[in-house]
Amino acid sequence: MKPIRLTIALLAIVSSSVSSLAGDSDVIGFGEKYVSRNCTWCHGPSLQGFAISPRLAGQGRQYIENQLERLRSHSRNNPYSVAYMANTAASLSPETAHAVAVYLSTLTPETRADGNKDRAAEGEAIFQGGIPSSNVPACAFCHGPEAQGVREMPRLGGQSYYYLKRRLTQWNEGYSGSAEHMPGVASTLSPDNIEALASYLSFVK
Repeated sequence: MKPIRLTIALLAIVSSSVSSLAGDSDVIGFGEKYVSRNCTWCHGPSLQGFAISPRLAGQGRQYIENQLERLRSHSRNNPYSVAYMANTAASLSPETAHAVAVYLSTLTPETRADGNKDRAAEGEAIFQGGIPSSNVPACAFCHGPEAQGVREMPRLGGQSYYYLKRRLTQWNEGYSGSAEHMPGVASTLSPDNIEALASYLSFVK
């Protein structure tokens, strides 16, 4: 009986692994269908974003899921999020939000490179080293040395200059919800600092 039980146990493990892989494939496929029908109108056919809407391709799964939840709960309170995304996110089940996030995380992000090249070096210095005199921490500490994003922190590298500039300005104005610590950080940034940061990040690959 023992060999039979062992064989059954091994088959169960293999079956479980295959089922898991098939499940991942199904999740990605479902996410792709949902995104193609509902998200490409504003974020572009390849999810690389437009000037007024962010690139979603290549964002981390955890970040996307967190943001959809914050949009659903109206805790992401900047004007465009409330106007365009709150109702959409409210209709998503947790399973659908997960599938969307998984699918988006599999896409390859493109670099927008739409900022001011002349300000990129200044922006890189702020991103990598912060502004000690203003008590601004290095952005790389949370977002990664190449702005690639870390867990729930978003990928910023290659994101649209116009989107980044607007978000930093909104945090500077006190909007919060999606990142409670960012209004405090952004409040110490001058318009020139924001211009430089957004410009630099738009060129990061």
